[in-house]
Amino acid sequence: MIIGIDIGGTTTDIVGLNNGQILNPVSVKADDPVTSAAGALGKFVDMTGLSLPEIRFIAATGVGSGQIGDQLLGIPVKKVNEFDAIGTAGAYLSGFQEAMVISMGTGTALVYVKGKDIRHWGGSGVGGGTMVGLARQMLNITTISTLMDKASKGRPKMVDLTVGDIARGPLKNLPETATASNFGKMSDEANDSDIALAIINLVGQTIALLGLSAARAVKVRDIVLTGKLSILPLIRKVMDNVAELYKMKFIVPDYAEFGTAIGAAIKLQGNGA
Repeated sequence: MIIGIDIGGTTTDIVGLNNGQILNPVSVKADDPVTSAAGALGKFVDMTGLSLPEIRFIAATGVGSGQIGDQLLGIPVKKVNEFDAIGTAGAYLSGFQEAMVISMGTGTALVYVKGKDIRHWGGSGVGGGTMVGLARQMLNITTISTLMDKASKGRPKMVDLTVGDIARGPLKNLPETATASNFGKMSDEANDSDIALAIINLVGQTIALLGLSAARAVKVRDIVLTGKLSILPLIRKVMDNVAELYKMKFIVPDYAEFGTAIGAAIKLQGNGA
């Protein structure tokens, strides 16, 4: 058994890998990296009924992994580069040999994979942390689930300026509903649901355009989404609408939300652990 742990900015993910089989993915809130990693490991062991000696290695990755020592609860810890973990997970979970992998967490990372070649392509500070921060400041909402519920009743044209607002119709290949400026309209009549949806549009459209541009630059059509935001229906709807304009498609494989932790375990196993 190899354990993969991804210690992110807001959550710590843990997953087991036993002979290629993914076991019991778990998330816990990430406050202190060491405490959250130990808590996640304890929760995993409790859920699976394993004993600590049955775990051979822990593959640690993510922004908080640098604060983890060589052992965690007596189990040897091996560090895995986060971008290698993201790329490995994207290829493994999707089955693609070449793809642009987007990790959608607190921020956004883009990793290009071609066979064994894994390269960090770029990224953005716009991600789940952006959504939570804007929701807290503008709406006094502190959780993504509450934001999503509020946004489900939102009216996008109350906040975002569209192509139709400017051109009075479609513009070349852009439909009149396409966003010309996020928050560029901001009606006095906009309610909290409208603003919630506008926040989601801002984040989803930014990530989608970044990923699509990167994929076109390396001439690949397969774009794999991983991370917590990848499984949120409203975010997916926003991103799919953008992809449709470019005649491309985003793929969300099974276990996408735990991708980086899975990739760390697979990478370590592939290195002979």
